[in-house]
Amino acid sequence: MQFMSSWATDDKKALLHFSEPTLETFCQYVQASDTDCEAGGLLLGSVHGAHMLIQQATVPTAWDKRFRHLFERMPFGHEAIALSRWMASQGTVRYLGEWHSHPEDHPHPSSLDRLEWGRLSAKRQDKRPMLAVIVGRKALYVELVQSSGRGSVLTSVE
Repeated sequence: MQFMSSWATDDKKALLHFSEPTLETFCQYVQASDTDCEAGGLLLGSVHGAHMLIQQATVPTAWDKRFRHLFERMPFGHEAIALSRWMASQGTVRYLGEWHSHPEDHPHPSSLDRLEWGRLSAKRQDKRPMLAVIVGRKALYVELVQSSGRGSVLTSVE
């Protein structure tokens, strides 16, 4: 499985790059078998104008709730990692969004995903759009979600 690392909005005004370790995390949690549960975590990285470099995807913790068609991230663990990365980088590495897997080849957000993304995006103190990624069996779904809940879908540019 090889996911693309570079993504952009249709107008190319926002570019996004996933680091190798981030892509490796995604690959590790692809729901390849019929019994694999959804997984997810936070996306941490740096912002460069309208562009983002995703340096790390946190992995599911023992507290997270994982089922075949549902992933519920609990704050414990993920927030501690995000805070420590933020502190260690003097504020340059920060929370940029969330990822989770779907048991689909080419994933699309559910209505529950959309509700959650809108809620999380509206809570952002920096008012930047939240990055939302769904890891499918063959492809990624990548979207920048505004606080209004409306988003811009990104496509791979490789």
